[in-house]
Parts: sequence; C-alpha cells; structure tokens
Amino acid sequence: MTIDVADLAKRMLAVAIPELGNGASAVEHFAQMEMTKLAQTAAGIEAAAAAGTVTEEIAASLLQMQKCAAQSVLTTAEGLGLVAVEKAINAALGILKAALNTALGWRLL
Repeated sequence: MTIDVADLAKRMLAVAIPELGNGASAVEHFAQMEMTKLAQTAAGIEAAAAAGTVTEEIAASLLQMQKCAAQSVLTTAEGLGLVAVEKAINAALGILKAALNTALGWRLL
C-alpha cells in the first residue's frame, strides 16, 4: 500500500478540526499544513521502510518529532489550549496509525 498524502491529510484534518472547538477557525490553515506534514512524514517512513533504510526506532522518532512540531504550531494560536490541541493531534494520529501501520506491515503507532 502506498500512502496517499493528500487523502490522508484531508482525513486527519477532518477529525482534528472538531477537537479544536471554537479556536478551530483561527488555526485551520495551520492545522491543514501540519496534517500534511504528518502525512508526508508517514509517506517518507513508508518509502524508507520499503527500501530497508529505516529502523522501527528511527521511524518512531521521526514521527514523534513531527507530532511535537504540529502540537507546537497549533498551541501558539490564541485561545487554543494544550488539551484541545492534544485531542486534535490524537484524533489525527488515529487516522494516521491505521494508514501507516497497514503500509508498513508492522506496528509503529
């Protein structure tokens, strides 16, 4: 399975936005960018795994770094609390988890 970055980012955004509550409109553009980056990271991990150039440990680290970056970007928005952002990221990661674990053939998330 090859990860479709655009489709994955769209599905992740669809579950993340409702979790952001009233502050969603202020950060929707940034949320879209961060979901795309997470999806791109997943696709990169998938490609590296297929080529045999990434370990599970490195893949997990790469994904964790991108998750932290997304949280940082979204928490800078006024009115969005850490809890709302964490819920949004976790909802998006639920979508990412299914796609990435299936693509890799092993459990990363």
